[in-house]
Amino acid sequence: MKSAKKKLLEEKGYKVSDAQEFLDMSDEEFAYVEMKVLLAKSFRELRKSKRVSQSKLAERIGSSQSRVAKMEAGDQSVSTDLQFKGMLALGATRKDISRALGSRSDA
Repeated sequence: MKSAKKKLLEEKGYKVSDAQEFLDMSDEEFAYVEMKVLLAKSFRELRKSKRVSQSKLAERIGSSQSRVAKMEAGDQSVSTDLQFKGMLALGATRKDISRALGSRSDA
């Protein structure tokens, strides 16, 4: 947020904070959520760039299309293990996954 807009909101009595503060998350909780979001985003982008349908990918990893959709949405019920497995099934390397986790989220 631009500082001028933040200042204006604060002058009007609003408290401006980030998602971590708003949700009262510890640094560890926030880092975990951010990594899950980054994995989901990278997973979706990789699948699309490889032109693989959710159904085809589901067959490759022994899962369902709806599970792949949840993987792409960063659903909390999806394990990071399954996200890694999906990315590896799409041809991602450890370096690709590290790069995905090292990027910053907009969340």
